[in-house]
Amino acid sequence: MAQPMLKKDDDRDDEVDYHPFFGIEKGAVLQEARVFNDPQIDPRRCSQVITKVLYILNQGDTLTQIEGTEVFFSVTKLFQSKDPGLRRMMYLMIKELSPSAGEVIMVTSSLMKDMNSKTDMYRANAIRVLSRIIDGTILAQIERYLKQAIVDKNPVVASAALVSGIHLLQTSPEVVKRWSNEVQEAVQSRASLVQFHALALLYQIRQHDRLAVTKLVTSLTKGSVRSPLAQCLLIRYASQVIRESGVNQAGERPHFDYLESCLRHKAEMVILEAARAITELSGVTSRELTPAITVLQLFLSSSKPVLRFAAVRTLNKVAMTHPLAVTNCNIDMESLISDSNRSIATLAITTLLKTGNESSVDRLMKQITNFMADIADEFKIVVVDAIRSLCLKFPLKYRSLMNFLSNILREEGGFEYKKAIVDSIVTLIRDIPEAKEIGLFHLCEFIEDCEFTYLSTQILHLLGNEGPRTSDPSKYIRYVYNRVILENATVRAAAVSTLAKFGALVDSLKSRIFVLLRRCLFDSDDEVRDRATLYLKVLGGEAVVGETEKETNEFLFGSFDIPLVNLEASLKNYEPSETPFDISSVPREVRSQPLAEKKAPGKKPTGPAGPTSGPVVSAIDAYEKLLSSIPEFAAFGKLFKSSAPVELTEAETEYAVSVVKHIYDGHVILQFNCSNTIPEQLLENVTVLIDASEAEDFAEVYTKPLRSLPYDSPGQTFVAFEKPDGVPAVGKFSNILKFIVKEVDPASGDVDEDGVEDEYQLEDLEVTYADYMLKVPVSNFRNAWEGMDPESERVDEYGLGARESLAEAVNAVISILGMHPCEGTEVVPNNSRSHTCLLSGVFIGNVKVLVRLSFGISGPKEVAMKLAVRSDDPDVSDKIHEIVASG
Repeated sequence: MAQPMLKKDDDRDDEVDYHPFFGIEKGAVLQEARVFNDPQIDPRRCSQVITKVLYILNQGDTLTQIEGTEVFFSVTKLFQSKDPGLRRMMYLMIKELSPSAGEVIMVTSSLMKDMNSKTDMYRANAIRVLSRIIDGTILAQIERYLKQAIVDKNPVVASAALVSGIHLLQTSPEVVKRWSNEVQEAVQSRASLVQFHALALLYQIRQHDRLAVTKLVTSLTKGSVRSPLAQCLLIRYASQVIRESGVNQAGERPHFDYLESCLRHKAEMVILEAARAITELSGVTSRELTPAITVLQLFLSSSKPVLRFAAVRTLNKVAMTHPLAVTNCNIDMESLISDSNRSIATLAITTLLKTGNESSVDRLMKQITNFMADIADEFKIVVVDAIRSLCLKFPLKYRSLMNFLSNILREEGGFEYKKAIVDSIVTLIRDIPEAKEIGLFHLCEFIEDCEFTYLSTQILHLLGNEGPRTSDPSKYIRYVYNRVILENATVRAAAVSTLAKFGALVDSLKSRIFVLLRRCLFDSDDEVRDRATLYLKVLGGEAVVGETEKETNEFLFGSFDIPLVNLEASLKNYEPSETPFDISSVPREVRSQPLAEKKAPGKKPTGPAGPTSGPVVSAIDAYEKLLSSIPEFAAFGKLFKSSAPVELTEAETEYAVSVVKHIYDGHVILQFNCSNTIPEQLLENVTVLIDASEAEDFAEVYTKPLRSLPYDSPGQTFVAFEKPDGVPAVGKFSNILKFIVKEVDPASGDVDEDGVEDEYQLEDLEVTYADYMLKVPVSNFRNAWEGMDPESERVDEYGLGARESLAEAVNAVISILGMHPCEGTEVVPNNSRSHTCLLSGVFIGNVKVLVRLSFGISGPKEVAMKLAVRSDDPDVSDKIHEIVASG
């Protein structure tokens, strides 16, 4: 029975909400389910019990196999009842219980009987249930009925059949694809929902055929779709065709006129969908945006909250890429700041922050302050991100914006909200020099009461890097030392490191820092004591961590630029001996691929070794071990880099060959990984004949042939070239695989003694400048950049010509240089007209290189680029510019 209603106590302030399922338990409900077996079925009571079971299932509770079977068989007895309401509940129950194949048979005949019933409600529901529980065998029996139902005169039945088709398309696509004619007929239906479902199913049937989708969209955009829901679907399909087709030779987009015509539709949902589709087109122009912005502006003053919300959210997205196009709506959006719906008010204020001018900043800040306390943290984060962008846009307003951020930082809020504020202040400190001291002071005030360890350590790290370089570093010491006294071990350890940085950079504070660090020697935590001891020894000159002051500062302030996965692999492979572990031997290149190389389907790994169950070995370590075991290569020195395998044959050919380029200071070794895919052949004396006429700086010095290459047993052959020491020589190589082929009897395995010389043409191979660059990340690009000698910086500007997008230009330059993108800057926002990309790497000769790329669109798809390079060697900075100029 249903739980009794909880009465509200008039004397209490906090009222208890009514909940019909309060305190419900699975065991009790299963006991109640026995009511299904009663000789006289009570429809009302049975419906209540079914509701409870459905509630339990939707809350995450599951029934055991025995419980599920018992309930299922009990429910099937309700087919005897003629009550329409109970019958609908029973259909829901059968669908939710997902009966097994053996149990489905028990209800199939009853459902098929209902599917042919004269009662349309029974027919529709029976079709929906059958489509969810049957398999391919039963589907073949009822396919004829489903096809007839699709074109049924009753829209409820037709819609049910179409929805069933959408579900069945996932499990039996070949069957559903045979219904195309009936579905096309249903697309012309006058019933709104039928047309909507028919269009959805027809698109899913054709979605993998691009030409068929284009024809479908072209035929339907001529006006045969009347249903607003179907129109919304068609708009989405049309915008997909536009994205895939691009702009034609006349500079127009196919079907764009259709999207524009939908802006004049009488249904609001269609207008909104069309406006949203236009604003999300890639490379959309201001002229194309104008009609969409106009209709969205009208919706801003609508009496319906949902329309206001949809319009302001769409405009908010547009403001990220086309702020000028949205400025005409600013007056309307200012009126939404006081909207009773706080979600609408938040989106309005953040859009205004993106589109407003410098004179309106102070007014907006006052309006924001009034409603920040009334909105959830997720919306507050959106506001904070918008304020950060506004401050970077108008740097002179940093003082008022920074004060606002500091005020909300002191208020209540969750971790993500506080982190967003702290990240914003850190960004402003980094990008607006005048804001550094006021920003650091606000962060110092915050960590006095900060409850989040992560944020405290982040701020302490920032204070250690930026505090010593301010006009009065001593004022920050109190805040840092308070953390040593009052915080947990993690924060105390971070505070000790921060104090040491002040002592290293500010001579006037060194003696005071020593006193504070000595007090830390008595801390209860090992890490805190160890750090204090280490820094006291280093700063006091008792321990040497570098030959120069620069090396000492690098130890204190430098970022850890060794990938942890590489360090872990090297430590696991280190065998304890008299020789200490050398961290400089750890490879710094980020390897996205383990030793077992990527291969085409059906090919075995052709790297130096297959998967092993032993210790984890990094790819470069394994290659170095393999190459050093060959006497002719042992004198080449230390391996600088090994490239990813490059396929030189098509997939599924008789011989599979890939090549790995191994780069040394004065040599390049090409390792050809070969695989024989023909069981009836044995290849012997396998070599690669290389024509290096287009690689003038390379001279072949040694070839190591592969003696035997049986079927399905990969092997390697090597060709070594000499090149000028430390010079990034490039060139193109033509390759021919030469070998002696012998016939093999697959049954006995016997090999013919006589062989025939043969050869196989391989793809050409290039050694590029990117092969001489290791992808080495840096954890803090700004600190690494400032740590480089400014004298090594080289800056120049380049025209990259016409490009499809900024993203294409960014990827092209990254590919040419072969460097590691930092801080996610390789991702270019949609429709962005400018972008900054940060790259890091190590050039041959172990020269650290940092690159700052600034891209901008200077004309119709014309991309301009400003390239700034800093490195440990000014000559390498010049070389990077030469590489880009020649690329």
